[in-house]
Amino acid sequence: MFPIRDHNPSKRTPFVTYTLIALNLIMFVLTMPWGGNMGGLWQNFALYAAAITQGEWLWGLVTHMFLHAGLLHLGGNMLFLWIFGDNLEDQMGHLGFLGFYLASGLVAAAAQILAAPYSVVPMVGASGAIAGVMGGYLLLFPRAKVDVVVIIVIIFKVFTLPAWVMLGLWFGFQLFGGFTVAGDGGGVAYWAHAGGFVAGVVLALPLFLRRGGAGFWQATQGHPPHPAATYQRTRIPQVRR
Repeated sequence: MFPIRDHNPSKRTPFVTYTLIALNLIMFVLTMPWGGNMGGLWQNFALYAAAITQGEWLWGLVTHMFLHAGLLHLGGNMLFLWIFGDNLEDQMGHLGFLGFYLASGLVAAAAQILAAPYSVVPMVGASGAIAGVMGGYLLLFPRAKVDVVVIIVIIFKVFTLPAWVMLGLWFGFQLFGGFTVAGDGGGVAYWAHAGGFVAGVVLALPLFLRRGGAGFWQATQGHPPHPAATYQRTRIPQVRR
């Protein structure tokens, strides 16, 4: 299950979101053999928990957010950032959103380091920071509509869910993975995802309170504070087997 779009248009151009996506794409190309073939960037700028706990290679706390291990890793993260990032940037402003994004990523990294402080497995990816974006989105727009694709073997089905259901399920999966997969998570930074998500909720709380807190929810019924986007169903005809 993964989202493909939300029904929550933003009022301003999300320049920071676009820039973050562009930087991640550029770094990915530079580290690929078919691109810049600069594999040393991936090795030297990943996050190594064992090094951080010894006070070494501290730059990895930030640089790991711009590196990815493969096309699916990159594509999934950028899709989530594309869907949810513009709305938070719209509410926080460009610089405020950038600070929020980086702070969420730092908390996510700290959570993963606490879970496996002696791990020498390199940690890369923007998912911790993006989890923060998802947490902030959940706090501000819990009932915004999100279209998700559910894939069961060869069956593809699109469902429209409120954000609290989709994001709540995602957060639950991260907690489940964190508690059931030992050590470094078998290659998935579950605790980074969970930590980043919680950080996003906490960091977005001051904005939520400035908007009126529970009064903001009452005024908007948990929906975006502007008309939701509508999408037409595809005109491609269905062909029976």
